[in-house]
Order: sequence, then structure tokens, then C-alpha cells
Amino acid sequence: MAVAIHNIDGLHKAIGLFLVTSKKDLSKKEIQFLRNEMLMSQYTLGKLLGVSEQAVQRWETGKTGIPKPSEFLLRILYREQTNNQSGNISMLLKAVADLEDKINEKPLLFVDTKEGWQSVA
Repeated sequence: MAVAIHNIDGLHKAIGLFLVTSKKDLSKKEIQFLRNEMLMSQYTLGKLLGVSEQAVQRWETGKTGIPKPSEFLLRILYREQTNNQSGNISMLLKAVADLEDKINEKPLLFVDTKEGWQSVA
């Protein structure tokens, strides 16, 4: 006998909301499920959370656990997306990640002055 689920998206949303409101730590499969439901690559999620793509991969394979701050942000991101909110949190996290990229691209310059070494803006 075949089973048909008529609202698979609704079921996935219910599962995701259950996971992000649960008090237990997210498992590797749950992290992957939430990321996939948000239609994000490991790279994109990592960028939003301020970690590398490899870090997300390690969480999803169980090689390392997800740090509490990253797990908290993942839960918030999922809620934001499933509640059709304006995306303010995602936009803010992306802006911070982009700013960090720009800061990392700019070389640090210092000059030796009478008062000691000073950074050049």
C-alpha cells in the first residue's frame, strides 16, 4: 500500500519548527535538514554564521559539534525564513560577513613615528 503526503512542504515546515523550538541540541542530520529547507549551500550558511564552509561540513558529518552561538543563529534564521519575515536578520548577518571580507582584504599599514608605531587609515 502506497502512502501519499499531500502537503510535504507543510510537513517539512512543521518538522523544522519543531527542531528549532526544541531545547535539545541539534544533531548533524537536523542541521543539514534545516540548511536544506532554507535552500542554502554550506558555503552560504557558513558565510551568514561567520564560519567556513568546512566548519558547516564538519557539523553535518558529526566530526565536530556546532557551537552554541552558531546553533542559536541557525534557529533564528530558520524561524525568520519560515515565518516569511522581511529577512532583516539574514541581511544583517550578510552585511557583517561582507564587511569582514572587506576588512580582511585591506592591508594593514603602520608607520614609525616619534610617538611610536601608528596605523595608517
